[in-house]
Amino acid sequence: MSILFTICARAGSKGLKNKNVSDFLGKPLCYKTLDVYKDFKKKYTNYSCHLALNTDSKELFEQVKECGVPFEYIERTPELSGDLVDKLSVIRDTYLKTTGKYDFVTDLDLTSPLRTIDDIYGAINTAANNEEADGAFSVTHPRRSPYFNQVKKDTDSFFRPVINMKAVARQQVPEIFDANASIYVFKADFLKKGKTMFDGKMLIYIMRDTAVLDIDSQHDKELMEIIAKYWWSKNNG
Repeated sequence: MSILFTICARAGSKGLKNKNVSDFLGKPLCYKTLDVYKDFKKKYTNYSCHLALNTDSKELFEQVKECGVPFEYIERTPELSGDLVDKLSVIRDTYLKTTGKYDFVTDLDLTSPLRTIDDIYGAINTAANNEEADGAFSVTHPRRSPYFNQVKKDTDSFFRPVINMKAVARQQVPEIFDANASIYVFKADFLKKGKTMFDGKMLIYIMRDTAVLDIDSQHDKELMEIIAKYWWSKNNG
């Protein structure tokens, strides 16, 4: 199986300034993604693994280069650098511009430093072991539910449940998950079709919920560093 791993990250950030090139526990944040990629490649030698970086950040390019991991550089185009660009469009652009031929494309988000090689393996195999599936993406069990705990302002300016099914027990509502944006796996043939993600037949891989927090603020980053210290000490690094 030939797999293209992608890192897609643009310069700047409105939540946490320059978060993709920030430090995490004293080292560049991107090193944790590069480390898990190297460990995955070392453990699963039956896979042919290659890495591509899609960015418009010169600083991130230099950080990845300094880590010593071979990668193919795809320069982020201006039309794919805005706030409203969906991730799949960038992943597809990366894949179509690479020089190799691949069976699967797996995207690893930089803001998920606690993702493990087992998570990556699980997500890839979830997609690979189902002939009908076009891909898989990582999720967590939700801490809040739109059927019970989440509300929105209604047309009369008062607040009501996001989904009003008048359910009184969790057994009455569908099982839901939080998409955590940590891992996306797509079959290469699906990406060639130019469809949106949910036009395809997608499966999920469930990650530990404390492994992924959206790092959109300094508070998020500090909290993730505390969690990281705990998990790495518990699991011998």
